[in-house]
Amino acid sequence: MSVVRSPAELEPTERAVAIGTFDGVHRGHRAAIEAAKAAGLRSTVVTFDPHPRLVLGYEVQLLTTLRRRIELIEEPGPDDILLVEFTEALSRLEPEEFVARILEPIGTKAVVAAETFRFGRGRKGDVGLLRRLGLEVIDVPLVEGVSSSRIRELLAEGEMREAAALLGRPHELEGTVVSGDERGGTLGFPTANLAVEPHLLVPAYGIYAGAALGGRAAISIGVNPHYGGNERRIEAFLLDFEGDLYGKELGIELWERLRDERAFESEDDLVRQIALDVEATRASIRPS
Repeated sequence: MSVVRSPAELEPTERAVAIGTFDGVHRGHRAAIEAAKAAGLRSTVVTFDPHPRLVLGYEVQLLTTLRRRIELIEEPGPDDILLVEFTEALSRLEPEEFVARILEPIGTKAVVAAETFRFGRGRKGDVGLLRRLGLEVIDVPLVEGVSSSRIRELLAEGEMREAAALLGRPHELEGTVVSGDERGGTLGFPTANLAVEPHLLVPAYGIYAGAALGGRAAISIGVNPHYGGNERRIEAFLLDFEGDLYGKELGIELWERLRDERAFESEDDLVRQIALDVEATRASIRPS
């Protein structure tokens, strides 16, 4: 498998191509990639970075980092991935120009697309245009109820199991472990303080059960109201883990939202509640 950034880096050969941003690489995205693989041609995924909405001046909260998105696209096993830089100039290409510059040079014979697929300037391109340009269209029905927008809504509400059902796996956060207030260690629950990319979606504030580095983790997302905080923190207590994570990249899975964050009457009450959160994390079941 190859991951390239220019059509010129791919050999022109008969290809079945799945096109999209693939943010989150959810069950619908995987169905499109699997359809490209089943076509009997060289299966290729064409995806974009940055996210088109960001380039066009809109806000979007991303479900995955670029690194993780590529990893997830690789899992079903397409032959090639073409990562196209999305620019304002690219957004202004007429659909016919997009086909001529991106799809034709790599030998595209078939495009995997639902009937709602749109591309090119003003979203004027559709499956009818692809057919008129001589490309086969492999229909891939939409997976009912599955969309990146719906997954974002569920995560914003802290509905982790429902989101996982659409993703096909637990939602993940990844970033760099940075120094924090170091209060967790004094309470007996040392945490890794995670700094994430600015456009990465962070679910609803609260306490979560999840996993990291192959073990379970109790995770706090919020402002730490017991200590009067006002800056969002993502802090993970890795159960049964010993080691220094500062400066390292860390990925965490979020399985279940256990409760709201809140202030306590005393620090002893806080410690007792954290201990209960840890036990709930041990008992939590990973969504699939």
